[in-house]
Amino acid sequence: MTDPCPTTLIDPNRLFRDGLRSLLAGTRFAVAAEFGTPGQALAHAGSEITAGLLVLGQATPNANDLQGLRETHPAARIVVLADRVTIDGLRDAMAAGADGFLAKTVSPEALVQSLQLVMMGEKVYPTNLASLLAEAGAPVPQASLRGISLREQEILRLLVTGASNKLIAIRLGIAEATVKVHLKTLLRKIDASNRTQAAIWALNNGFTETPANGPAPGPRAA
Repeated sequence: MTDPCPTTLIDPNRLFRDGLRSLLAGTRFAVAAEFGTPGQALAHAGSEITAGLLVLGQATPNANDLQGLRETHPAARIVVLADRVTIDGLRDAMAAGADGFLAKTVSPEALVQSLQLVMMGEKVYPTNLASLLAEAGAPVPQASLRGISLREQEILRLLVTGASNKLIAIRLGIAEATVKVHLKTLLRKIDASNRTQAAIWALNNGFTETPANGPAPGPRAA
């Protein structure tokens, strides 16, 4: 049985916190503390919070709040549930140390799945990342391959769909350990520090086509 994960909820809306606590009841994410603001959570950092997961609901995620929570709880995972998902909000949240960034409209099943993935070390981001970039008017220049192999290009395209290492391995018919090796090499080649940055780089550089061997796997979170 999966070990319980002490979870802290941070959101100014008590009804939202109540609903989220009810949603998480019966899962491994046992709510241990609740706060209305990140400031209140930081003020109680040494007492009430023993969190493995911080779920932060905000209309506009504040990078300073996220950085403060990350510095105070370096071992915890942080997931932002935003009222409105934008590409700038995503970039700022990830740069400030968030492990996940999702809309509050995410389905209950997808939310729990996403939290599970975050606790496994995955970075979880919106599956409509491509449309967000398009709405933001992000340029899609000719791909600068930087010595990227055909296999690595396939992995980049699958990263854009939000596929996990396991799904990529199944799709390409290779070992998951091999995917991890390729991903490590890819991050170095494109100067990215994590898979989310790699996916954004891939979208900005035209890696949106469906792989030649068939359709990409479905998204991991709604």
